[in-house]
Amino acid sequence: MRGRRLRTLTCGVAAFVAAAGVLAACTGSSAKPAQATTVTTRAVPTINQGGDIVVAAGGEPGCMDWISTCAGSAWGIWTVQTNTMPRAYDFTRDNQYKPSILLTGEAEVQTGQEQVVTYHLNPRAVWNDGQPITSHDFKYTWDQVAHGQNIHDQSGYKNIVSVDDSDPHIAVVTFSQSFADWRRLFGGSYGLLPSHLLEGQDRNALMKDGYTWSGGPWALAPAGWVRGQSIKLVPNPNYWGKKPDLASVTFRIFTDDGAEQRAFIAGEVLAAYPRPDPVSAGYRGGATTFVGVTAGLDYEALWFDVQRAPMSTKAVRQAVAYSLDRGAIATQLLGQLLPGVQPIQDLLPPAYGQFYFETFAKYRPDLTTATQLMQGDGWAKDGEGMWTKGGVRATIEIKVPASSPGGTQLAQLIVTQLHVAGFVVAVTPETPETLLTKDLPAGMFTAALYSVDLRRQLSAVPVAAGIDDNDPGLCRLFCSTSIPTTANGGLGANYGRVADPTLDRYLADLDTNLSDSARLVDAEQAADILAELVPAIPLFALPDIVVVNTAKVGVEGGTFSHNLAYGPYEYLNEWYLR
Repeated sequence: MRGRRLRTLTCGVAAFVAAAGVLAACTGSSAKPAQATTVTTRAVPTINQGGDIVVAAGGEPGCMDWISTCAGSAWGIWTVQTNTMPRAYDFTRDNQYKPSILLTGEAEVQTGQEQVVTYHLNPRAVWNDGQPITSHDFKYTWDQVAHGQNIHDQSGYKNIVSVDDSDPHIAVVTFSQSFADWRRLFGGSYGLLPSHLLEGQDRNALMKDGYTWSGGPWALAPAGWVRGQSIKLVPNPNYWGKKPDLASVTFRIFTDDGAEQRAFIAGEVLAAYPRPDPVSAGYRGGATTFVGVTAGLDYEALWFDVQRAPMSTKAVRQAVAYSLDRGAIATQLLGQLLPGVQPIQDLLPPAYGQFYFETFAKYRPDLTTATQLMQGDGWAKDGEGMWTKGGVRATIEIKVPASSPGGTQLAQLIVTQLHVAGFVVAVTPETPETLLTKDLPAGMFTAALYSVDLRRQLSAVPVAAGIDDNDPGLCRLFCSTSIPTTANGGLGANYGRVADPTLDRYLADLDTNLSDSARLVDAEQAADILAELVPAIPLFALPDIVVVNTAKVGVEGGTFSHNLAYGPYEYLNEWYLR
């Protein structure tokens, strides 16, 4: 899965240690009688123009053809795609979709037998070669995604039957089947493609190693991508929105967390977006460092293949859930980063708002209930206190990405707790590529620890579907039609092989129903079923951590923020060198 979602870092969740006029304060207020006041004005910082900065990137894409399976790592989205590709709708700082500056306003939506969305394009919108962005770019992008080969995710686009581009400034998109998350289309982790440059050409060949055209505030510098080393962006002089203040931004690519942290502390890079491992707490401190921590929309979970023994029995999966102290696990792993951190109680984290239901809250540490479930399923404790049935012990192999220190520590905590409950647990470290591209799609696992955040470690990994916003659709993870098979090219993301007709019905309606109230009912019903089936055990929301050297870098408006859909560098056009 790709992408993150946006939230401005606020006093409730962010820690600021600031310099050079970047301050943070949380204050309350109460009504007082009117009286004379003295207003102290603060000097507005000078916004310097020009200058080159280097920031950290924890990975790079497998290619820069964003709609292709070769794009892989979300770091491609967070560095180049978000800064060069125009979008119809932006996922904004307040966790909502709003029309981007590509449009003149909200799209018109007609419903009935067909869903029709009409986009009115801003006549000022142009590519960096001066050519206008037109409705034909919408049509070309749809055709490439819906009908192309090796496409990362076709959801939504395959619901479209036509794009009327007869007026270059009006794109009329007609759906054969409604798609609730339609605002993600022609944006998200894809954006719009320039038809005047790509049509009739080999799109993948022209894009995969980088491109210099742009419809965003930045463009990839000529020969700007040196694989394994760096990616360089320069301003797009024809951008019709807020132009960058900086002369260039270079992303220095790191594959070692410790090396990245040392480079930041030494001032070699001026910003970083570290993985939420315990080691990340080392970024805190220092009089010139902004540190922001939020509980994001990605989460860690213990996932099961429900067709493999012993996890093929619902009673065993529920017994495992009752055997874990998820609160203690979250505190031990993330307490330094997020004091008071709590486990999540749904297979969506709390940042999904009204679509978050605490259906897993019933699974508290309760070995009595776990024992009753195991005994009811025919298990009995042997002389060493381990669950046994038919002479075979309840053995769970947990596969974990070897390059994740936090994942390894998490696995050991789970091993300890489940051993006390009577389960034999083995941990098998694997490379992320092996785990995601081979074992999970092929069903070669009993249990696995991984999160959406695993994408940071990957390069050319064909992940089945992306998360570009906080839409609650979970069909790609739990619908039976999303089980990876030879027929669908192994691109389904239902690695746990969940197949429940009632769940299918609610999740399918959740993807297509345009009624907010009906979708809320669908989501709640699906959450109840998932908590009963336990195809996975949610553990905790992963924190988003952003660090910036505020002695050297400023931001217009004075408050750094990042985008949970498009990453920490979405607002680079607002950064300046002090």
